Amino acid sequence: MIKYLFLFFLPATIFSQTRYVDDIFPSAFKTTYEYSNKGGESLQLDFYSSKDDSLKNRPLVVFMHGGGFSTGYRNDAEITKLAKAFAKKGYPVASISYRLTRKGKGFGCDTPVKEKLEAFKLAGEDLLDAVCFLSDKKERFKIDPSKIVLAGSSAGAEGILIATYNKSLFFKNNDRYKNIKPVAVVSLAGAILNVDQITKTNAVPGVFFHGTEDPLVPYATASHHYCDPEKSGYMILHGSKSITDKLKTLNSNYLLYSIKNAKHDIFEITEEKLKVIFDFLNTVVIHKKGYQKSILR
Repeated sequence: MIKYLFLFFLPATIFSQTRYVDDIFPSAFKTTYEYSNKGGESLQLDFYSSKDDSLKNRPLVVFMHGGGFSTGYRNDAEITKLAKAFAKKGYPVASISYRLTRKGKGFGCDTPVKEKLEAFKLAGEDLLDAVCFLSDKKERFKIDPSKIVLAGSSAGAEGILIATYNKSLFFKNNDRYKNIKPVAVVSLAGAILNVDQITKTNAVPGVFFHGTEDPLVPYATASHHYCDPEKSGYMILHGSKSITDKLKTLNSNYLLYSIKNAKHDIFEITEEKLKVIFDFLNTVVIHKKGYQKSILR
């Protein structure tokens, strides 16, 4: 009798899985869409989801690749790995292409600030257009537009962070974009232009990964690429440490994951990084609980 009771309860123990925490789907498939066309350039996104996921109104992750606004691909191996990991847990993912306005031109200390700002603006515009495209077709994609997580690495992280915390710098009077507010951000080596523009209104929670010795995008507050003031590309940026310091003063949720002595080369998505991302999103986005934490590796 005891043997049969054990067998009765065993499946519930083994097979009980939690959406957004465990891999509840065995695989994910990808479908490609054109979300916009700018000057004849087709801008596309790859949408990842499980064929077995029938749930409607799902949180959506939108990812922007890095590459200094001059290179990079939406189907990069690490992005594909990240997208599939999210989809297996029940988060659909859209990985987007955007205009690479600095292709063949560079993005360093000799690039005038005006041109750098233009790259930020156009990338941010493409990101917001992708969000609009997905939101307008929420039934097709089975997503909840009020639960969109923006994620990105390097230039892509700058794009998603500026569109979140510095949107009024570039899109102040754009009615189409004004109601877009992500529920969270995930940034790998990103920064913004003005930390003082983070207020109670737009203090979106976030996960921030950054190398403490990043020579390109400052970990705290410094000039872009650490350019000297006399250079035409001299521009102050506020990195992950400064952003999370501000979020803390506003009592918003954050996770600062600092990688000691690391430079601008932290883009491998390890199992540990995935775990802390999923833990943060499950706590803050799904269960709406508080989360303020700093990790040094």
